[in-house]
Amino acid sequence: MAAPDSTLYFHRAWTARNEIDMRTRLVCRIFLIATVAVTAHHPTVRATKAEGYESASLAWGRLGAIDTVNLKEEGDEQLWRSMQKMEGLSDIYVQSNVWAPGGSTGWHSHLGQSLILVTEGTVTDYEGHDPACKPHVYKKGMAFVDPGGDHVHILRNEGAVEAKTIAVQFIPAGAARRIDAADPGNCHF
Repeated sequence: MAAPDSTLYFHRAWTARNEIDMRTRLVCRIFLIATVAVTAHHPTVRATKAEGYESASLAWGRLGAIDTVNLKEEGDEQLWRSMQKMEGLSDIYVQSNVWAPGGSTGWHSHLGQSLILVTEGTVTDYEGHDPACKPHVYKKGMAFVDPGGDHVHILRNEGAVEAKTIAVQFIPAGAARRIDAADPGNCHF
């Protein structure tokens, strides 16, 4: 019995490997073309740019789950109800925000709530879901809450002097502190 021709064996193995390589390259090319086509025709979200605005983190910490409730005591009108519940880990940020006159944060949101204290000047908050684009004006010494979640808003300094705030933000652990958003089209400034 004759030995198998080793040249024929290697030729068949090389041909099979070459066909697999060609198929792999073809699949990769088809995938690349499809990706480019989908990307070229997909509408992109264009975030609005912050202008005349700077934000700096003063402190950051990680907090475990909490479930606190403060109840109103009978007969004491000064005591109020406060509830805070967070499951899982949260990142807490303390932010210093500064706006030059005419400055703006750009449209954005946060996954969690923010407690905001105005320490200098005046800031005006506009809500992305408000078709009337009603201004909410906050002056030095005032505070307000950004509920977070899908609440898109923009903060502007429409005054002639610098405006400053301190914000305490509660964000799900590891999530982005700020999410830029496209102009919702309800405010025309």
